[in-house]
Amino acid sequence: MNEQEQAEQQRGVFILGGEGSHRGFWGEKAKGRGWGVVVILVIAFIFVPSFGWPPIVLGVLAAGVLVLITSATHNGSILERRVRRKRHRESVKTRSGDYHPFDQQRVTMLTAALEQTAKTKDKGERAARVEWARELAAMRATPDGADGMGWLQSARGIPGIAWHGPVGEDPYLSVAFAVSGQLRGMESPDSTLRKAEGFGALLAGRAAPGSLLRFVQPVTRILPADTALQEWWVMTNIDDEAPEWAKKSYEEVLIASSAGAMVQRHYVVASWPLNARFAEKARKFGEGRDGWRRLMAAEIESAQRGLHDAYFGEAVALTARGTTAVIRHMQNPSRPLDLVRDLAPTDLGERARGGEFSAHVVEGIDPETGAPVEWWHRTAAIRADHLSVAQRTPLWLLPLLTGSKLDVIRTVSFHIELIPASEARRAARKDLVADMATEHAQTAGGRIPLDEGSVRVLAAQRRRNDLAEGGGHHGTNWIGYVTITSDSKEQLALDSRELEELCDTDAGIHRLEWLDSYQSAASGLTWPIGRGIKPDEPTWAARTMRMLAGKGEKEAIS
Repeated sequence: MNEQEQAEQQRGVFILGGEGSHRGFWGEKAKGRGWGVVVILVIAFIFVPSFGWPPIVLGVLAAGVLVLITSATHNGSILERRVRRKRHRESVKTRSGDYHPFDQQRVTMLTAALEQTAKTKDKGERAARVEWARELAAMRATPDGADGMGWLQSARGIPGIAWHGPVGEDPYLSVAFAVSGQLRGMESPDSTLRKAEGFGALLAGRAAPGSLLRFVQPVTRILPADTALQEWWVMTNIDDEAPEWAKKSYEEVLIASSAGAMVQRHYVVASWPLNARFAEKARKFGEGRDGWRRLMAAEIESAQRGLHDAYFGEAVALTARGTTAVIRHMQNPSRPLDLVRDLAPTDLGERARGGEFSAHVVEGIDPETGAPVEWWHRTAAIRADHLSVAQRTPLWLLPLLTGSKLDVIRTVSFHIELIPASEARRAARKDLVADMATEHAQTAGGRIPLDEGSVRVLAAQRRRNDLAEGGGHHGTNWIGYVTITSDSKEQLALDSRELEELCDTDAGIHRLEWLDSYQSAASGLTWPIGRGIKPDEPTWAARTMRMLAGKGEKEAIS
C-alpha cells in the first residue's frame, strides 16, 4: 500500500481517548500525588538522624495512605468523594444553593423590615427575620452558572457581546452564533468527511499565535419537537364546516408524529481573552470601550465568514436578549427558546432551590399558562481520559445527539481551546517519546504489551505527523459536558442511568463524571457563554516566546 492509499484510508478516522493531559515527569500519573509522595519521603529522611528508622516507617505508611485516597476509580477517588460531601454539607448549612433574581424593590423592603425588627422579642417576627435574611442572601444579579457575567454590547438588533469576569478566572468576551448545523438530512460519507475537515480548518485558521480568538464552544440543544407551527396552520386553514372527527383525526396525527421525536438547535460560541494583546489591538480601532466594540465587530464578521466556510450554514450572531432567552430556556424548558419579549439582557436567572446533592432545581413559571413548574438538571463532564482508546469517525457522538435511544431534554457542549502548532508540536514530541518508552518497558523480557499502549503510541505518532511543519494543523485542549433535564427527581435518576448506559455502549464513553455537590454552577457549563475549560498550561519555553513576542508594534496599522 503506497502513502497516498494509506492517507486516504486514514481520512476521517481519528484516535481519541485514554489521555487527559500531556506527559510530564510522572508520565500519565497524577502529578500532585507523585510530588506528594516525594515530599513525604524527603521529610521522613530528614528526621532519620534524630529518630532512627521510625520516621521511615511512618513516611512509607503516609505515602501509602496518600496513594490510596487519591487513586482514581469509576466513582472518583476517596479524597474527591469526601470533598464533595463536605461541600454539599456547607451548601445546605449556608443555603448558598438558593437563588432569587435580584429585585431592588424587594431588597429595599426586606432591608427595612430587618431594621425595624432588629430588637424584637416576638417569636413570629424572629422566625420571619431568618427567612428574610435567607431571601436576601439568595438574591443575586446572576445565577451561579453565569457568575460575573455582564455585557459590553447589549443594544437591540446588534450582536450581543458578553463580558465575563468570573472569580478566579481571566476575563474574556464571548459571542453566541445560531447556526443551522453541518449535517442536514441525508448526507453521503464523503460529504460528512468534507464538513468535518471544514470544521478542523475553521479551528486551524484561528489557532495561529496572532489570532485573538482562542476558544470555541459548539452547543447542541436536544428538545422535543414543537408542533405549534402545524397547529397554527390547521387553525388558520381548516374549513369551519369540517366535521369534528376530521379535526380530532388531525390532532391525533400531530400527537403520534411528535411522540418521542427530538429536534436539535445548534449554536457556536466564540471567546476572546481580555489580555494585553487584545487591548493593544483595540487601541488601533479607537479609544476605550468604543475601540473594543469596533475590534469585536471585525472579529464577529470574521467568525461568521469562518462558520459559513465550514459548512455551518447561516451563522447569525445572537443579540444580548437572544442569548439571555437561550440561557433562560435551558433553565426553564417551559419557556420557548426564542421568547425575548419579556426579557432584558440582565435577566439571566430563574429562581432556584438548593439543598440537592445531584441536581440543580429550578422553580419557574410557564409563560403560556402562568402555572408554576419545576425542572431538575444534572450535568456531567466528558474528559479525554474517560473515553475508551479507539479509532473514531466524525459521527462518534451521533447517539448522544439524536433522540432514537434517549428521549430526554439535554444539552451537549464541547469547549475547545486553540493552541498554536509551535507549542503543540513540542508537547506532541514529548508525548510520543514517553509513550514509546512505556511500550518498550512493557515488552521488555518478552512480556505482552497492553493494547491501550499500542493504540496510544499510534495516536501520538499521528498527532506528531499532523503537527509537522507545513501540515496546516494546530493543537487543541478540549473538554465536553452534557446536561440532562427532567421534571422530577425520580425521572432524573432514571434518565441519568439511561445516559450512562448510552454513552458506554454506543459512544465509547466509559465514564461520565457527574459534577455533584455544585450542580447549580455546573449547569452554566452547557450554556452558550464559554464557561467550563481550564486553559492549557504552556511550557516554560512557550511562556518565554510569548513574553519575547510582546504585544506587537504600536506603530503598525494592524
